[in-house]
Amino acid sequence: MTADIEAARYKGRHAFLEVLWVFLRLGLTTFGGPIAHLGYFRSEFVERRKWLDEAGYSDIVALCQFLPGPASSQVGIIIGTLRAGLAGGFAAWVGFTMPSALALIGFAYGIGRLGDLSHVAWLHGLKIVAVAVVAQAMWGMARNLCPDRERATIAVAATLLTLAVPSTSGQIGAIVAGGVIGWLFLSDGNKAATTPLAIPISRVMAITSLTLLAFRAPRTRQRDGRSCGRAHQ
Repeated sequence: MTADIEAARYKGRHAFLEVLWVFLRLGLTTFGGPIAHLGYFRSEFVERRKWLDEAGYSDIVALCQFLPGPASSQVGIIIGTLRAGLAGGFAAWVGFTMPSALALIGFAYGIGRLGDLSHVAWLHGLKIVAVAVVAQAMWGMARNLCPDRERATIAVAATLLTLAVPSTSGQIGAIVAGGVIGWLFLSDGNKAATTPLAIPISRVMAITSLTLLAFRAPRTRQRDGRSCGRAHQ
């Protein structure tokens, strides 16, 4: 029994350090915005490391796109949690976010000393490279998430809707419409057996966390509203 406990502890520590190292490396070597990050995550965790299958990763991305907040950070936290529990989720968040946070702090101090850099040539070059990185990530995900005419049509329609209504309402409308259309017309064609994701979080903890979030969100909005009011005075 003692040997089993020690083995479980070692496995837990190893998984935590593995998650921290992998996400730290990604945080130091990947560029672009959330869409590009999702492409990097798929290449790393689905194709290379086989931590997830294609269906599981697609489900995680769809869930995080539906939730408010940065989808790439949420996907990373979920992957870390699946690999090493709650500690793995924290390790994924720290490893992937810390490099960019430190870089932003450094750039903020640098811009404060150097002045306006909006017209610097190298900054415009970085913007062009970022467009190429995001386009490559979107193309790679599109080939796997939209492999047939039906799903490609939904993706194009969602794109047109968000362009026609460039606001939060357009984004929410595209998500809701895509979900309803998929539920009504695509469910019969996707009956293949898939392995459910084993989330290492109890139902009690999940419900408790959701309840705390529900009570916390209104207070956060009220505080932000008061801060904006003071800023305009």
